[in-house]
Amino acid sequence: MDIMTRLGLKWPILQAPMAGVSTPQMAAAVSNAGGLGALGLGAAGVAVARDMLRATRTLTDKPVNANVFCHAPAVRDAAKEAAWIDALRPTFARLGVEPPDALDEIYQSFVQDRRMMDMLLQERPGVVSLHFGLPDAGWIAELQAEGNLVFASATSVAEGEACVAAGVDAVVAQGIEAGGHRGVFDPAAPDAQMSTLALVADLHAALEVPVIAAGGLMDGKDVARVLSAGAVAAQLGTAFIDADETAADDAYRKALRAPKAHPTVMTRAISGRAARCLSNHFVALGAALGPENAPAYPVAYDAGKALNAAAKAVDETGYGAQWAGIGAAQVRGGSATQILQEIGAELRAACPSGAPQ
Repeated sequence: MDIMTRLGLKWPILQAPMAGVSTPQMAAAVSNAGGLGALGLGAAGVAVARDMLRATRTLTDKPVNANVFCHAPAVRDAAKEAAWIDALRPTFARLGVEPPDALDEIYQSFVQDRRMMDMLLQERPGVVSLHFGLPDAGWIAELQAEGNLVFASATSVAEGEACVAAGVDAVVAQGIEAGGHRGVFDPAAPDAQMSTLALVADLHAALEVPVIAAGGLMDGKDVARVLSAGAVAAQLGTAFIDADETAADDAYRKALRAPKAHPTVMTRAISGRAARCLSNHFVALGAALGPENAPAYPVAYDAGKALNAAAKAVDETGYGAQWAGIGAAQVRGGSATQILQEIGAELRAACPSGAPQ
């Protein structure tokens, strides 16, 4: 399948669906400029997700990517959750507040959420992408029957093969360089931590569906490299965090350019699941407490969000989920349209014969 033609893209460039960062304005701007814009809906809930999709629809009639989380529901451990609250208690106390009495599983996995599924069938975003795993294959077929393409993230060939067996239209090859949560299906299993280029090459050789590269890609030269490795398109997230349309707060945006925030590191402490983050206070705290002691995802995120809110209330930054890929220091500002056009021009310069004119 030629997904570029199917989606009407000018550029083989997808904006990553960054929950908490991407907005309807960002998604629409990228889609209108010839890429594929995206919304991270995994933590939004049905009503908010519908509102975001409808707000995007007022700004563009082009396809957008609606991303959902397909993690296994949390296995609760009351003792572990209580111990984590106690471990965080001194930091909460320093910020002048009490920690939560208990933690909640703050959002539902798409694999259990038929209401979210029905909403997507009604709203028809054009693309629905899956992270952390796969829903029932019947759901994928239903989404496709309503005119949506379905993409799914994979961090290994085995996961890519599972995606193809479930019937997806394309596989997003998430390299270890990617910002945000690792898309591994089983967070307790060993992670091969393949680079984006190596994973793209392996998936391209092993699968009969298009492969989209994701992870550490910041400019047109990066896009050219993954296209040469067999990808049909590149997905960039960190490159858009500082766009004018971002939902990222000022502290997050400033931290992207702060030398002390680099290199980015993997942590489980913030959410309970491995994710690449700017080097901040929470990452350091988690390392000291032992990230393996964090409760299951997304239960640990409940504590993380409470701690970040307490810190922000006293104007202290560095406790947020400041997800970013390894190229974060190369971030650029401007509108999402300008960023996409600049990356596209760099791609054209890097491979004039293979880039759109």
